[in-house]
Amino acid sequence: MISNSKGIMVALLPSHLPRPFLGVVEVRRSRAAAAAAPISTASTSAALPDLKKWGARLCSKSLNLAFTGALALGFALGGVGIADAKVGVNRPEMLPKEFSPVIDVAGFLSASQERQLCQEIADLEKDTGVKLRILAQNYPETPGAAVKEFWKVDDQTIVFVADPTFGNMLHFNVGASVDLDVPRSFWSRVAGKYGNMFYWKEKGEDASIEAAVVAISSCLRESTGPSNCLEVN
Repeated sequence: MISNSKGIMVALLPSHLPRPFLGVVEVRRSRAAAAAAPISTASTSAALPDLKKWGARLCSKSLNLAFTGALALGFALGGVGIADAKVGVNRPEMLPKEFSPVIDVAGFLSASQERQLCQEIADLEKDTGVKLRILAQNYPETPGAAVKEFWKVDDQTIVFVADPTFGNMLHFNVGASVDLDVPRSFWSRVAGKYGNMFYWKEKGEDASIEAAVVAISSCLRESTGPSNCLEVN
């Protein structure tokens, strides 16, 4: 709007606009035209298979990464979500000579603590069918991907990685069958309560591991079903 010689306000037509404003008008017109243009159904349909393939590759890659380094769910929960893990660690020479559900290459646990955890894990598997496996490590000192074959990891397996390297000490990779029963928020609550740096620095890495195992065992043994694991005591 401008005032003419008689003081009356009149509207500027596009032809009256200064050059910079004409540029803005043209850009807005171009965007409006693009928005109004019909979307090609054929091109959209063609893109969907590629998108699905990309998603499948990403999911497969994320599950494999869970066994190659320090972190598993994060919870990769979901296999448990996408794991933030380092790539390329596969050292079977660090595995024990005989089978054990607990592998402590970091030395966080005493011999008696390790025996107690092994017994609790055996009882838990007998009662619930769920296979809990614990790997205590300090990345990159870890057998990494080698544990997958050593433990015969399947849909009924929880791989619990205790590693304080990246701050929070507790990381989980949960088999698909277990993931259907246990709320994903349970794992993040366990990690948040017993895996935070203040907890394990004050009480010790061993206490953090033991507390997490107690919470997991209590959840899976719930008489009304693990889907009611809503509290972490």
